[in-house]
Order: sequence, then C-alpha cells, then structure tokens
Amino acid sequence: MSAQKTERLMNLLIMLLVQKRYVTKERIRDILYADSSDEAFEKMFERDKEELRSLGVPIEVGTTDPLFDDDQGYRISPTEFALPDISLTADEASVVALATKVWEHARLAEATSEAVRKLTAAGAELDVAALDLVQPRLSADEPSFDLFLEAAQERTPVVFDYQRGTNPVETRHLQPWGVVRSSGRWYVVGYDTDRRYDRVFRLSRVRGEVRRDGPPGSFEIPEGTDVRAVARRLTPERTVLRAVLLVRPGTCHPLRRGAISTESGATGPDGESWDRITITRATVDLASEVLSYGPDAYVVEPAELRDAVIERLDGVLA
Repeated sequence: MSAQKTERLMNLLIMLLVQKRYVTKERIRDILYADSSDEAFEKMFERDKEELRSLGVPIEVGTTDPLFDDDQGYRISPTEFALPDISLTADEASVVALATKVWEHARLAEATSEAVRKLTAAGAELDVAALDLVQPRLSADEPSFDLFLEAAQERTPVVFDYQRGTNPVETRHLQPWGVVRSSGRWYVVGYDTDRRYDRVFRLSRVRGEVRRDGPPGSFEIPEGTDVRAVARRLTPERTVLRAVLLVRPGTCHPLRRGAISTESGATGPDGESWDRITITRATVDLASEVLSYGPDAYVVEPAELRDAVIERLDGVLA
C-alpha cells in the first residue's frame, strides 16, 4: 500500500471516528478528496470504504437529518470500533509495541493532526477522545525515518550524508530494502551502490536530509531477503550489560521479553507490589529505553545505568 493511500485511509478513519453525527458524502469529499474529479472521488471513496471494512472497521450508514431519509451519511461508532480486552504474552506485546513505533512519528501523526484541523475549521463537532483508539504511544524519533521507510516501500534509491564517530562525513548511495530496530537503534538496510554490497546504516548517524536518487520502482529487493537477518549479520557485536529493574505489573513488555528472571511481589518505589526483572541488553543507550517507559520502570542496578537515567531526568527538570 502506498504512503499516499495509507494517509488517505487514516484520514477517512479519523474523520468518521471523531464526529458525533453522520457525515455526508459531500462533506467528506470537500475535506478529504477536494482535488478529485466527480468520477475519481466516487471510485476512491467506494474503494476506501471497502478497504476499511475489510480491515474490520465498522462503517455505519444513516440519515443526517431525521426529516429526510434520503440524506445519508457515514460514521464509525467508537464503541463498535474499540477492541475488547486482549491478553498478550510478553513476546506478543513486544512485537505490537515495536510495530507502533512506525505509526506515531511517520506521516500518520501528521495526517491525524491535519484531519482534525480541517474538521475543526469546517465547524464539525468532534469527539477527539475517540482518537485514543487509534493512537499508539511509542515513536520513531529519527528525522530520516519517514523517507527511508517510504523509499523502501516504493523501491526508490536514496542519497545521504553519513558519519561514523569522528570520521569525515561521506555521501552514500543506497537502494533501501527496509528499516529495522536493533539494540534500541533504528537502521536502514539495503544495497550500497558505491560499495556494491549489502550494507546497514544507523539512522542517528545520517547527517542532513535524505534525498531521492531516482524514480520509484528503480530496483528490486532480492527474493527471500530478510532485512532483520541482514541487519544482525552486518551490525557489529556490542558489549552486553546486565541490569536489574523494577517494573510495574502489566507494563514494560518489551523489557520483559527475554528477561533472565522475573520475580513478583517486589516492593516498588511507591511502596506497591512490582515485578523485579533481570535483563541483558547491548549497551547502546539502555538509559533511553528505560526512560521511554516513564514511571513504570525503575533501575536497581548497575549504578552507572541508574546514574545515567537520573542525570537525564535532572536535565529535563532543569
């Protein structure tokens, strides 16, 4: 699915979800499909509705005026759209948590804000609280994340400046295959046309803007490519750190995944019953990973990790 279509579907989902009344087709077109001809709008709107329904989104059809039955509109009932309580294992929850990182930072967050802005400007009565149903809590915080992800989806070559440590900045040309997360960092994996070999680049080392270096569909990803396996193969081994943490029950599932041990009934910083877990992680910014869970995670040891977390919190307060 293209990024443009994904954004359009997300806009339609949000528009029908946040309004308290049925929305007419004319209002939907004015706000979301204003640049389309009559024929193009009818086709896209019907396809988009069916696409959302195929994903399990319950789009309702009803009248917008009780005096005129033929004045139809559309909406999504938050109570019908909401999922029931779901019980996930630590492994399942960590996969879901990782997947949500794509949503909040990538252009879907901008799409959400834009859709709400347009609806508010049009005088629509909104139930913005309904957005909690489609709003993940984690983000991908690298500025280049969006373009690398889109380029991989569209098979568009890119060019960018890259710097490792104190080495000089180099210009690299890449056919991106995918974006993956490893040891708390985001990486783009692909074929380096300068070195003529598979390469992995850490997004935090990209300098400046990523530029497209050709039209979409310029290359093919080798059949059977597992970008995560490629990233593991090409990423150098890191020093592993052992850490003991207190985590609030029912939270911090990615931290729990692969924990060496988990003990219930430990006394948390608030005096309540927490879980005590022992984990091993690569030393790549474990403090940031712990901080991402806010008040649900507390470092017991090692002291240097606890000090790093405290130092960053003090910096925020300052």
